[in-house]
Amino acid sequence: MKVSRDRMGAGISRRGFLKGVGAGTAAAGLLTGAPPPGAAALDAAHTPKVLAPGESEISLKINGAVQKVAVEPRTTLLDALRNRLDITGAKKVCDRATCGACTVLVDGSPVYSCTMLALEAEGREITTVEGLGTPENLAPIQQAFINHDAQQCGFCTPGFVVASTALLQKFPNPTREQVQAGLGGNLCRCGTYAGMVDAVLEAAKGGA
Repeated sequence: MKVSRDRMGAGISRRGFLKGVGAGTAAAGLLTGAPPPGAAALDAAHTPKVLAPGESEISLKINGAVQKVAVEPRTTLLDALRNRLDITGAKKVCDRATCGACTVLVDGSPVYSCTMLALEAEGREITTVEGLGTPENLAPIQQAFINHDAQQCGFCTPGFVVASTALLQKFPNPTREQVQAGLGGNLCRCGTYAGMVDAVLEAAKGGA
């Protein structure tokens, strides 16, 4: 009996034989953990190219002085201040714009520096708590915080002092309600809100 060219033995076709070999190879790969043939090339072809530019040098005007700093595009203003320039008054607490501990002034307006990129701040006027006064020559709002024991642990105090400065620039003679609303973006875990409000009202009378 003559066997056709599509037969390779007892009832096994050439097509069936090749399918069986392919399935066996794939199964062996699953058992051994080895990728199937051609998988590496397929992965390489479909893997997106990651673009990650390095650091760039920018100039930031902080408390009246221009400072050069190398930052990545993703670096926040807060991280640039604290980690690159050692200006640590602004605190990194929540890191998601809810507590206000990182508040600085940018062109006179209060900004959560944890949500602003350092690149965005280039060419703008940045004021941190360090630029408001010194231990030897405190700003009126800083002295008022001391007078009313409004600092407690002190961790949130820089953000409150900076926010209070912006508030008094906008409302030189604020009401108690305006102070409470103006400081609503800052949180104090010690709960010294009453002392802070009194401090802002005192500073306003003193010409902060």
